[in-house]
Amino acid sequence: MLVSHSRQVADLAVALSQRLIDNGTPIDIEFVEEAAMLHDIGMCRTDAPGIHCHGTEPYIMHGILGRQMLDSMGLFRHGRVCERHTGTGLTADEIVAEHLPITPARDLLPESLEEKVICYADKFFSKSRIGEPRKTLEGARKSLAKFGVATLQRFDDMLTLFGDPDDVMP
Repeated sequence: MLVSHSRQVADLAVALSQRLIDNGTPIDIEFVEEAAMLHDIGMCRTDAPGIHCHGTEPYIMHGILGRQMLDSMGLFRHGRVCERHTGTGLTADEIVAEHLPITPARDLLPESLEEKVICYADKFFSKSRIGEPRKTLEGARKSLAKFGVATLQRFDDMLTLFGDPDDVMP
């Protein structure tokens, strides 16, 4: 399941990255593919039986756990992608306001183009319904709406940056 989801995210992130390159914006497309394949690695340590994960940590921690795992292997850049892809990223204020078990509370927002394109591509694919068609823009926005206006604004900023996925992968 995780490999299928990661492959879907990687394929879209690479296609979006190629469009950037074609338009003259440099991006490390090889890194994008590698990091997209690893972005959810921390899920294996979480308790999310609905997606076949039987670890002990809360699901919200999968990005932090992934970063720890990849950092321990010297894959620091890949680890940052893990840590910063949840939702459209998280701010310290959101972590505190939502009482998320992330300590210390700190901004975990995607910053580089590579981090952002993987975060964006991830919003179009379900981990629990592998094989379903990619979410539409409206479907992705609807999924994110429950997390508030700031989350949607970050998504819309990524949409402006990367464009409609239907334009690169119909």
